[in-house]
Amino acid sequence: MIDLKLLRASPAQVRAALARRGDSSLTRLLDEIEALDMKRRTLTAQLDQLKAERNDAARADALVAKAQGGLPEATAVARRKLGERITALESELRQIETTLEAKALFVPNPPLPEVPEEPTILRSWGTPAAKGGKPHWEIAERLGILDLPRGAKLSGSGFPVLVGAGARLARGLINFMLELHTREHGYVEVEPPLLVRREVMIGTGQLPKFEDDAYRTATDDLFLVPTAEVPVTNLHRDEILDGRTLPMGYVAYTPCFRREAGAAGKDTRGLLRVHQFDKVELVRFCRASDSPVQHETLTGHAETVLQQLELPYRVVVLPANDLGFAGAKTYDLEAWAPGVGQWLEVSSSSTFTDYQARRANIRCRPRPGEKPEFVHTLNASGVALPRTIAALLETHQQPDGSVTIPPALVPYVGTDRLA
Repeated sequence: MIDLKLLRASPAQVRAALARRGDSSLTRLLDEIEALDMKRRTLTAQLDQLKAERNDAARADALVAKAQGGLPEATAVARRKLGERITALESELRQIETTLEAKALFVPNPPLPEVPEEPTILRSWGTPAAKGGKPHWEIAERLGILDLPRGAKLSGSGFPVLVGAGARLARGLINFMLELHTREHGYVEVEPPLLVRREVMIGTGQLPKFEDDAYRTATDDLFLVPTAEVPVTNLHRDEILDGRTLPMGYVAYTPCFRREAGAAGKDTRGLLRVHQFDKVELVRFCRASDSPVQHETLTGHAETVLQQLELPYRVVVLPANDLGFAGAKTYDLEAWAPGVGQWLEVSSSSTFTDYQARRANIRCRPRPGEKPEFVHTLNASGVALPRTIAALLETHQQPDGSVTIPPALVPYVGTDRLA
């Protein structure tokens, strides 16, 4: 959530930062929030004054009542009116605070100052093959490892079925990544629920703005996770962590569910845009001073996956107008897929500064006895499977139609070749 104290103290700074997102509707929203905040402060001051008057009157009335055996009727009426005035103002203040909080949830995270205005390629790894060869859906169909028609028969478009060696490839990738991140990168593995409460989705910024993109169970108001980031980040909601234990990192595998897949009407063939997909997610918590270093560390962990899978890739810094709602800075990791001739986003590595921590109330106490402060949260796909599988099939396809398996993955798949 946006820091209302910062908005109050430096409105021009906040407005200038948010203007870089290119959303003109934010100007009006900030106007409304500032007006509500001003009214809230005015009412709070009035209430403080009236309550002080009531306390003073109560002390004086006690002496009068003791001396006279009771209060004069006029005094009693005045005290009742004062109480009614306080009650009415408290009710008005609660309504304003509720409205203010609801509106503030629609304000995205301001981009960090170093975020560029245009997409910027930060670095690349490997040598991309020349565009050509078969696209992954043709390779997979010939190998008998992907069944899109039956997936559509079961659930509609965007729900692929992996078959035989395809299912084993997906399982192998998941196990490979979990082992890599736990054993070599020091993450703690968790297996979170796939259904979460509304406040959990609010905590990471998926709600309320993107509720239409989520799968929801109407009866109990639970949401299928769009990413493991949601439950894993909220593991520490409403907690005060020991700052001496930070940074800390978690890794989780979950299926992910998103209605918006393919909504743009492009890149819908094969595995490029789907409604359900597997992903290994990395989440880190740290103090504010350590956040930039942790972002680079996190990104490097995701890059290691692509390097061990021998997939040429590039790291792109997203521009301010393309950041996700909660992101303050994001690197996209894009793997080269020669069959479709595209760079495919297989991971996004983001720092959220204290934005998610404010929404989920995640704090740390730097040292015993010190005042708690909001932590910084970060996450990255480590990595998502569908486009990774697409890039892997297209990059490692052979003239005879088979696909070689990178050596690092062979122990998890049980073969060095799909044929």
